[in-house]
Amino acid sequence: MIALVVAVVVAVFVVFVVLRTAVVVPQQSAFVVERLGRFNGVLDAGFHILVPFFDVVRYRQTLKEQSIDIPAQVCITRDNVQVHVDGVLFLKVLDPQRASYGIADYYFAISQLAQTTLRSEIGKIDLDRTFEARTHINAQVVEELDKATGPWGIKVLRYEIKNITPPQDVLAAMEKQMRAEREKRAVILASEGERDAAINTAEGRKQQVIKESEAKRQQQINEAQGQSQAILEVAQATAEGIRKVGEAVAQPGGVEALQLRVAEQWVKEFGNLAKAGNTLVVPATLSDVASMVALAMKVVRGDGEAPAGAARPGAPRPPPMPRPPAP
Repeated sequence: MIALVVAVVVAVFVVFVVLRTAVVVPQQSAFVVERLGRFNGVLDAGFHILVPFFDVVRYRQTLKEQSIDIPAQVCITRDNVQVHVDGVLFLKVLDPQRASYGIADYYFAISQLAQTTLRSEIGKIDLDRTFEARTHINAQVVEELDKATGPWGIKVLRYEIKNITPPQDVLAAMEKQMRAEREKRAVILASEGERDAAINTAEGRKQQVIKESEAKRQQQINEAQGQSQAILEVAQATAEGIRKVGEAVAQPGGVEALQLRVAEQWVKEFGNLAKAGNTLVVPATLSDVASMVALAMKVVRGDGEAPAGAARPGAPRPPPMPRPPAP
C-alpha cells in the first residue's frame, strides 16, 4: 500500500515537472525565458523543453499587429478653440526582449505619449485646418511615437484620428459661415451668368450690325457697279448707233433719207406743240417745211449760214399767235 502511494506521488511529481518544463509556443508569439532570475532567451513558435526549477517563462509577447484605442481628450487649437479628439493607434512588437525589459507597460506609455503628441500637433493649427489636416497630424504623431518606441522594440505603424468634435456654439457658427459662403457663391455665380449673358447679347448685336452694314455696303457697291455698267452699255449703244447713222449717211441716198427722217420728226414734234400749253412761239417760216429741213441739214453738215427764208440766230421772233378757242 505504501509502495502504491509512493508510486502515485512520483507519477504526480513527474507530471508536474513535465508540465513545468515542456512549453508549446503558439504561432506569432514569443516567450521570454529567465534562468535563475536572469534573461536566458526567447522561445519562438513550437515545442520547447526547459530546465526544471531553473528556467521560467517570465513574459509572453504577441508578434501580431495590435490596436490601442486612444481616449478622447480636450485639445486647444492655435486660435484658442477647445476640441475633443480621439483616435486609434496600431503597433507591432519587433523585439520581445526589449518590449519586456525596456518598459513596464508599453500600452499605457504609448497611449499617454500619443495623447500628448496629439495635443501638441493640434495646437499648431487653426480650427478650420484641423479637419483638412488629418493626414498631416496622423503622420506627425506616428513620427514622434516611432522615435520614442524604438528603444522599446516596438514599431508604431499608423495613427488615425476618429473624431474631432468642436463645441456646440462653434459648430453653429461654422454652419452659419458655411451657409453664408454658399449663398455668396450662388450670388456670384448668378451675377457672372448675367454678365456673360449681357456680353453675349451685346456681342451678338455687334456682329448683327456689322453684318448688316457689310451687306448694305456690298448692296450699294453692287448697285453702283450695275448702274455704271448700264450707263456704259447705253453710251456704247448710243455711240454705236451714231456711228451706224454716220455710215448710213455716207452711203449713196443717205442724205435724202436723213432729210426725210428730219422732216418726219419735225412734223411729229410740231404736232405736239399745241398739247404742251396755250401760248406758242413759232418761227415765221412755219409753213415752209423745206426751209426747216434745209436748216436742220445745214446744222448737220456744220455750215455757218442758214438757208434763205429761215430765221437767223438772234433775229427777233414774231409775236405769238393766239390759240383758237376749243370747240
